[in-house]
Amino acid sequence: MSIPDDLLLDLAAMVESEQTNQMSLTVVVHGAVITGRLAPESVWRQRVAEVLRDSDQLGPFAEIFSAPGRDRQSGGAPSHLHFHVARILQGTLGIPETGGMYRIAVKDVGAWTVGDFSYSDK
Repeated sequence: MSIPDDLLLDLAAMVESEQTNQMSLTVVVHGAVITGRLAPESVWRQRVAEVLRDSDQLGPFAEIFSAPGRDRQSGGAPSHLHFHVARILQGTLGIPETGGMYRIAVKDVGAWTVGDFSYSDK
């Protein structure tokens, strides 16, 4: 989407301002369907840093995620959506099964809907 949807930007800004991670959202980005919950950037960064710190090989990268985000320093509308417990829907599968952490540029969202799509192996 070359011009970000104002309504989507409002949702993202509300998640950021209220520091809530309960807003379920599904987006289509370059044909991929990603479903999960939005998180404030600071919460998302903290969680990614924790995962990296627990890794012997990736621990040094944790510091990058511990720094404040550049997006919110400007005080403008969020430029990215930060998903946690998110899955890429592929047929009847959600990848990864347990959910992952995704950062998606708002400008790349082609379609979206409120809610978290379920998937089934049956």
